[in-house]
Amino acid sequence: MPTNVLIVEDERDLQRVLSYNFKSAGFDVVSAMNGETALRAVKEEPFDLVILDLMLPDMPGTEVCKRLKQNPETASIPVIMVTARGEEVDRVVGFELGADDYVVKPFSVRELILRARAILRRTEGTPAEGAKLDFGVLRVDRAAHRAWVNGEEITFTALEFKLLVVLFDRRGRVMTRDVLLDEVWGSHVDVTTRNVDTHVKRVREKLGVAGDYIETVRGVGYRFRAEPGELSPPQDG
Repeated sequence: MPTNVLIVEDERDLQRVLSYNFKSAGFDVVSAMNGETALRAVKEEPFDLVILDLMLPDMPGTEVCKRLKQNPETASIPVIMVTARGEEVDRVVGFELGADDYVVKPFSVRELILRARAILRRTEGTPAEGAKLDFGVLRVDRAAHRAWVNGEEITFTALEFKLLVVLFDRRGRVMTRDVLLDEVWGSHVDVTTRNVDTHVKRVREKLGVAGDYIETVRGVGYRFRAEPGELSPPQDG
């Protein structure tokens, strides 16, 4: 079955180039010139991937990404952000909102297609069964991108939620920082292992008592417990 991609780009010439090349590579392509058209398109038909320009005439691409990731029906669609701005802070904001990749103009269309295929390989075959999981005091609903600890809902960014699920799916196994960079951010992304430590710390803090499920393996990386076991009681003060 052909892969359905939505290209959101207001520069008409670039949109035509991208559309032509993605179609030549075997993708089915739908184009949108602004954010509202893009959001309407994802309501009308399913997409396997969104190529999203950040500078749109009606709203920032970051707002489009945010709405996609906050909607349970579209949260799992991979998003590649395309922008003329390449500062680290812009990349970090993009990934915080749940983008799967970040490409700076000017770029090679061939490389963009290769990145798109790499993302699709990572996301394909995600099991529909087991979308809801219980692990001790932790409950996670993958499809809805929601999590609870002892029945209380925890608010995660899209990137934090992805990190949590990646660690959980490989519970009992040590994940190096480099592997987590590859799985969560993408190996080609200019983000350091320090970002991994920062985000793991943030996820642990939000999980509260369930943060103990994520163990640090000193000098290597992190491991999600194989079994819930006993949790440390919360400390007073």
